[in-house]
Amino acid sequence: MYVWSKKLAVGLLATFAILMIWFLVKGPEAGTSSLKIHTTRWITLNYIGLVMWVFVWMIDQARVRGKNVWLWLPPFLFAPLPTLMAFVLFLQRRMKA
Repeated sequence: MYVWSKKLAVGLLATFAILMIWFLVKGPEAGTSSLKIHTTRWITLNYIGLVMWVFVWMIDQARVRGKNVWLWLPPFLFAPLPTLMAFVLFLQRRMKA
């Protein structure tokens, strides 16, 4: 893939690791709902990471095919999955010679 570089991958992994350590050190506070807070943070961190990874993949695929991916960013921020499906279908159209 053209978009991924070692610096980007290491930076994203380091950010994830730092946030993971922060979540684990802070840990669940005493109380009945603390697990819910910790679990919500964990799910949110993973979701944000997945959304970033998918958009970087979209940038890569658009670059390979010579398309503009930045037009897809606004709908992707509000509805990632439907936008991703529409983007894949858009890229599967036959290219004009």
